[in-house]
Amino acid sequence: MYAGTLRFDLLLGDVRSLKEKRSVVRPIVAELRRKFAVSAAETGEQNLYRRAEIGVAVVSGDLAHLKDVLDQCERWMVGRPEIELLSARQRVHSDDD
Repeated sequence: MYAGTLRFDLLLGDVRSLKEKRSVVRPIVAELRRKFAVSAAETGEQNLYRRAEIGVAVVSGDLAHLKDVLDQCERWMVGRPEIELLSARQRVHSDDD
């Protein structure tokens, strides 16, 4: 069994409040969950309105499938026009870790 995580560090575009931030981040998290069947949540930078950290987690019995899902999530995030992706960090763990 393999578990993978992906952490996105984001700079949000024209956002001037935490309320506006939520209106950008919430649909991104929902779409990651719906489109890729992963667990996703805002995991950091909650008090900064122009920055966000979104974490993604997935579990699979097939390492190739797990890596493919994480790569698809990252490519999808790169294509989002309302955010600038500052970094994306992937980690994969196996039962042997």
